[in-house]
Amino acid sequence: MDSTVVEPGGASVGRRLRELREAQGLSLSALARQAGIGKATLSGLEAGTRNPTLETLYAVTAQLGVPLAAVLADKAGPEGGSPPVVRGRAVVATLLEVFEEASVTYELFRLRVLPGPAQTSPAHHDGVTEHITVFAGVLRAGPLDAPLVAGPGEHISWRSDVPHGFAAAGPDEVQASLLIRYPRRPGPS
Repeated sequence: MDSTVVEPGGASVGRRLRELREAQGLSLSALARQAGIGKATLSGLEAGTRNPTLETLYAVTAQLGVPLAAVLADKAGPEGGSPPVVRGRAVVATLLEVFEEASVTYELFRLRVLPGPAQTSPAHHDGVTEHITVFAGVLRAGPLDAPLVAGPGEHISWRSDVPHGFAAAGPDEVQASLLIRYPRRPGPS
């Protein structure tokens, strides 16, 4: 499986990353260092010459203090089009909806976790939580030091401001929904 694909709208991801970085007054070097990725990688993402992995996008958006949807193409709307799909080492996530409230943003994803490899996600910013309902397969997910297990019809959740992982806990693909809750960071005073 290609683990470096954002579709559709991959070309606009770099532009959005650059706009967010510049709006916060961060240099390319500073953001790359904070996100734990190479400067050349971030430069390539912003230039549209590299496709980001899900893991890289989460590392960068966590440092920017924004939800993943802030850099993805708009979800499918009444005018048609396909919702954005982001692939990682083990996870295929399709953004279904973004809900905005005054102090929090929610992202709803259709999640597929492929059997075999595990995927590690970097910590999100403080206070972010993830909520998963499993429909098929058995999922092992959550903080790396205390993963949780859920089967069909079960729900798990955790604070995801720590490194966390996802893996199918058996031979079958996991199908689930993922709701990520991002509290808004206070703006500069």
